[in-house]
Amino acid sequence: MAVTVLLALLAALTNASASVLQRRAAIQERSEDGEDGEDDGAGGAGSAVRRLARLLRRPYWLAGAALLGVSGLLQAGALAVGSLSLVQPLLATELLFTLLVGGVVFRRRPGLWTWLAFVALAAGLAVFLLAAAPGAGRPTAPPRAWLLGGGGALGLVVLLVAAARPTRGALRAALFGLASAVCFAATAALLKEAVGRLGQGPAAMFTHWSPYATAGAGLVAFLLLQSALGAGSLTASQPALTLGDALTSVVLGWVLFAEAIHLGWRMLPEALGVALIGAGSIGLARVPTVGREWDARSRNGKETGGRLHRTRR
Repeated sequence: MAVTVLLALLAALTNASASVLQRRAAIQERSEDGEDGEDDGAGGAGSAVRRLARLLRRPYWLAGAALLGVSGLLQAGALAVGSLSLVQPLLATELLFTLLVGGVVFRRRPGLWTWLAFVALAAGLAVFLLAAAPGAGRPTAPPRAWLLGGGGALGLVVLLVAAARPTRGALRAALFGLASAVCFAATAALLKEAVGRLGQGPAAMFTHWSPYATAGAGLVAFLLLQSALGAGSLTASQPALTLGDALTSVVLGWVLFAEAIHLGWRMLPEALGVALIGAGSIGLARVPTVGREWDARSRNGKETGGRLHRTRR
């Protein structure tokens, strides 16, 4: 278990570092072009391609892209040796690492409320995982389990997207955030299925459908995340993302890989842990350092607007 925890935490740290580094590169690129920090979508696809080409020449952006690759490998390693219901909740620590790494890169020290949110999220994860005590299951899932678990996840995503379309504001952001979370959990489950077949050799993994389904589910999750971020503030979408990913992963771990979690009287501390995780997620999403203060610091004191457009594994 110690190896699983270490790999999962390192994956969260590298993904958070990648987000911060790429954010800094994007802020500097907009600053040098004289933009105001908000992308209004003008210029179409050609403008986006030119902006990406400029970012590719920036060391911070390239370093962030490299770290994203490292994060994926670490997550795969964690899933190969540990349970889905342990690894995915631990990846919620990315929120903590984002604020810590961002504070170093942008030279902003977290304030009191930030630390309180840190403590709430960290304590919630600890309480939930200690109470649930996820157990190891089988390395791969049988086809019948995939029909049940995969079909259930797909149906839930479709229902959430359909429910989100007629809504606006915070509710729309939360629904798209939850749909994205379910997709991210399914992506992790598919990744676990893929790496679980490595014991039979690389050919057994790459001739199976799971690696390609992983890529497809990851792309859908990313697109849904962009919809959530565009629909409303992080305060609305972040709790749904954090809690939805963790809880869906626990369910998929049980359905697909026969991973056991403790229930009974332990459901009380588990519920307390979930509540603390939600409170910490809201607190961290509301921290001003991830918006105006980071942007202003990166632009040498030039006051501008900005939002954290957070990417996931």
